[in-house]
Amino acid sequence: METFDADWLALREPIDQRSRAEALIAPLCETWRARGWSRVLDLGSGAGANLRYLASRLPAGQGWVLVDHDPDHLRTLEHAEVPASVRSLRIVPGDLVHEGLAAIPHADLVTASALLDLVSEDWLRRVVDACAVAARGAHFALSYDGEIRWSADGEPGGQGEEDPDDALVRDAVNAHQTGDKGLGPALGSAAGVVAERLFRRVRYTTQLLPSPWRLGAADAPLVRRLIAGWEAAAATLRPVDAGRIHAWAERRRATVAAGRFTLRVGHRDLLALPPKGS
Repeated sequence: METFDADWLALREPIDQRSRAEALIAPLCETWRARGWSRVLDLGSGAGANLRYLASRLPAGQGWVLVDHDPDHLRTLEHAEVPASVRSLRIVPGDLVHEGLAAIPHADLVTASALLDLVSEDWLRRVVDACAVAARGAHFALSYDGEIRWSADGEPGGQGEEDPDDALVRDAVNAHQTGDKGLGPALGSAAGVVAERLFRRVRYTTQLLPSPWRLGAADAPLVRRLIAGWEAAAATLRPVDAGRIHAWAERRRATVAAGRFTLRVGHRDLLALPPKGS
């Protein structure tokens, strides 16, 4: 599976926290209490951002299992502060296919953050089927949905207005997202919709809500990282347009330097709850 460095994870965590669909927490907690849940499985845990977000919002007495394959992430998790609402925490070194799928029957809630756009439909179907067999709930946050939209702050003509090559780069990035990230062809921007469809197929109740990043001048370090990543991905997919893509990146770096812009990067959060009586 594709891995992400600690600096990137640290940059995005506060933005992820403010972007997530809080409206999903109340129905999740209602089901949690009604079914007497306590066990959470976090797939692709990274540096523990999902734990830090959800643990403070779920009822106390939680037992968490964190699965990740990256040695740097595992070392970070071993030294992470455990939220007060968590009674037990176990870190499992392993991948999403073997250790990840095997852990689902032993959880009540299966969760992940910023993961589904990187996985294949085949792997996701196996997750959904495993959840359905054992009547496990699922909460998957921050799946990229393909939206990259710049707009200006302030007067017309501001630096954030649409660039003629925004669409070229966005379309190339979205195509690049569907490449194999280690589990077969990735779902990319279709991830949230596909996940909801698969859960509905097994009669789950679902809510799929927007959780977009809304970025501005205060988020400049992360936006610069995004531009660099998008430039590399787009140029890889469309080498014939590499010069044009580089020129776009230079213009967008100037946008960030000017500081009068808003950048919306679309994501979606999914809550999937098992049918009553299961």
